[in-house]
Order: sequence, then structure tokens, then C-alpha cells
Amino acid sequence: MASATGYGDANQKIDYVFKVVLIGDSAVGKSQILARFARNDFSLDSKATIGVEFQTRTLVIQHKSVKAQIWDTAGQERYRAVTSAYYRGAVGAMLVYDITKRPSFDHIPRWLEELRNHADKNIVIILIGNKSDLEDQRAVPTEDAKEFAEKEGLFFLETSALEAINVETSFMTVLTEIFNIMNKKNLAADENQGNGNSASLSGKKIIIPGPAQVIPAKSSMCCQ
Repeated sequence: MASATGYGDANQKIDYVFKVVLIGDSAVGKSQILARFARNDFSLDSKATIGVEFQTRTLVIQHKSVKAQIWDTAGQERYRAVTSAYYRGAVGAMLVYDITKRPSFDHIPRWLEELRNHADKNIVIILIGNKSDLEDQRAVPTEDAKEFAEKEGLFFLETSALEAINVETSFMTVLTEIFNIMNKKNLAADENQGNGNSASLSGKKIIIPGPAQVIPAKSSMCCQ
């Protein structure tokens, strides 16, 4: 089981590190989602992110200590200058739009294309419709996003960083899927080699079994 209650101990031994990237248009709440997950924090005065930014949170997953290293686009998306280095080494991605801003959803295919062009082909991706607390201003029907996610083989959730709704679940969904994939690879390697070389996997990415919501029936992203 995954333990998601603590925010990590500085002296804790780390078994695995997973890099997860946040992408999407400006002002959709990426930095707020990150702050809510990493520090359980939310600021109404949040300014546009400038410069490189990532935060970490350590979790226990199946008795292993996993550090989630979550990268924010640092405002680069405003200049369409998100570099390939941003995606390098990422095993998970959160593709974020604002449910009150239709253009932010309409741009998702472009972000997804860029992600798939630069990231590992087996990266685990979740589509996030943020600001679900602004239901009265909704411009993107849930069904539109769900249909897109199913077509592209993505996980999907709507979140509210303000009210802390589904933020934890969205990260746990991604991290759990990565963890399961890595476990399958480890088992396959052990079977093929006859002797597992687990030491070589330290510092790579892994996940946590947890409940996912609105998961497509077929996932083309995960289990190749």
C-alpha cells in the first residue's frame, strides 16, 4: 500500500526517484497544483512562475521510499520555449487545462504532441481539468475531456487546487502506474537473467498502487 500522508524526512533513505513534469498553458494552475501536492499549500496571490522550478515530496510505496520530483514549466510556455531538457528523464506527465478556459483545452493536443516528441514513449500521462471549484464558469464539458483522454490512452481527472480536490489522487494515479510498470520490468529482467540486478534500478522511477478515476478501458501508454 502507498502512504501519502507524510511529506518526507530529510534523513530518509530514498529507494527511487521519479521525475514528473507539469505542462499546459499559462494560468491554468500548474504551480498551484504543485504547491498543493508538495506542501499542501495554496496562495490566492500566486504569480506567474519565472525560472526553473521543481519541488519534491517523499512517499512510501509498497515499503519503498519514493521521491517524486515534480517539475513546473517555469513560465516557459508563455514563449512556447519549453525545451527538450525539461522532458528529459521524465517518467510521468500531468497535462493541465483550466475548465473555465476553452482555449487551454483546445491547446492540449499540441502539448501532447510536444510531450510525445520529446519524452520517453512509455511515459505515463494524466489529463487534468483544473479549477473544478468554478463549476458555474465551466467552458469545457467533462465528457469532452473524458472522450479525448480515452482516445489518446490517458488517465483523466478534474481537480481543484484551491479546495484540494483530487490533487493527491491525480499524483498517486500517475505514480502508481509508474511503480507497477517498473515492477513488471524488474520481474521480467529477473526471469530473463536468472539473477536480478536491482541495484541498477536505484534512482529510477516507480509508483504506488492507488485508486485511479476515469481510466480508459485500454491504455496504450503503459504496458507495452
